[in-house]
Amino acid sequence: MAKSTPRLFVDQSLIVDAEITLAAEQAHYLGAVLRLQTGATVSIFNGRDGEFLSQISEVAKKKMLLRIETQTSAPKLPPDIDYLFAPLKHQRLDYLVQKATELGARRLRPIITARTIAERVNLDRMRANVIEAAEQCELVFVPEVLEPMTLNATMREWDSNRALIYCDEEAVQSDPMLALAKLKPPAAILVGPEGGFAAEERAMLKALPYVTAVSLGPRIMRADTAAVAILALVQAVLGDWK
Repeated sequence: MAKSTPRLFVDQSLIVDAEITLAAEQAHYLGAVLRLQTGATVSIFNGRDGEFLSQISEVAKKKMLLRIETQTSAPKLPPDIDYLFAPLKHQRLDYLVQKATELGARRLRPIITARTIAERVNLDRMRANVIEAAEQCELVFVPEVLEPMTLNATMREWDSNRALIYCDEEAVQSDPMLALAKLKPPAAILVGPEGGFAAEERAMLKALPYVTAVSLGPRIMRADTAAVAILALVQAVLGDWK
């Protein structure tokens, strides 16, 4: 695929020789912004079926059809690692979502804690950021964005077979690599709000047998920085960086 080939996420089933109709905003982007005409090639993926090279077969005022020609990448899911986080505000949440997607989180789960500042979460905006990151970084998967839940409700419903990696500046094991080396997927990462977890939340988490507390070093990080740090560590030890 040429570097100049546009790449789009389409929420439709993809199969060779099928013809699909693009959403109006995507048709506008390819036709009015990029000025592509009939016969131009476009790379498409849906997060399920892999990636395909397609050709524009029809261009109308507010409509564009693509004919799927060949599969260029097979479907490939990242390691089964969820990212749970206390929502942030505006651009910092955008950044967090984009980086978690790039770093291979399979699911994004907003968690409301006692000290969460941004309790209202714009899921449509989150999903748009996930798709944009997947398009730009040539991913063939798109992380699932789940509805917000409180920390207590999440822990009540937790599958004990999924290890929960809890970022805690007071963790007994100061070397996160040693702590992570004892685990294996499926796993999840939990990063709290800027003000940290409340004392009762910390006590609850430490009492659960499937929770492993890890330290991110001697410096206090902002939540979006912690997201990048812990996801990189987990992918290096448990994920597909090995």
